[in-house]
Amino acid sequence: IGRIIERFENKGFKIIAMKMIHIDRTLAERHYAEHKGKEFFSGLVDYITSSPVITMVLEAPGAIAVVRAMVGLTDGQKASPGTIRGDFGISMRYNLIHASDSPESAKREIDLFFSENELFDYDKEILNWSWQK
Repeated sequence: IGRIIERFENKGFKIIAMKMIHIDRTLAERHYAEHKGKEFFSGLVDYITSSPVITMVLEAPGAIAVVRAMVGLTDGQKASPGTIRGDFGISMRYNLIHASDSPESAKREIDLFFSENELFDYDKEILNWSWQK
């Protein structure tokens, strides 16, 4: 988990929300609602509910496109080396990371996993502040 989060931090993203949760079946089905009725839907729900997950909201210019490029193709066997899935994944079904594909999906997913008071707005530059200055 740390190595994946580190990639986003190194790229310059601001983490405005993050928590570890257990996703129950109801929430999983809402999260994957666009896939309901597809043959892989049940497997998606089973997998995401099988263990705790880290949920995050990242912020940066062009965040959705940049995150999706960093994440790589859904199938870990076909994902390019250097992407998260290419470096850490070997499966398509047991996918180790999810990334929103549009501003609308991001809004819907943020609303599923976070309340308004769990989203933090802060000046990222202050994190680079040094007592030496």
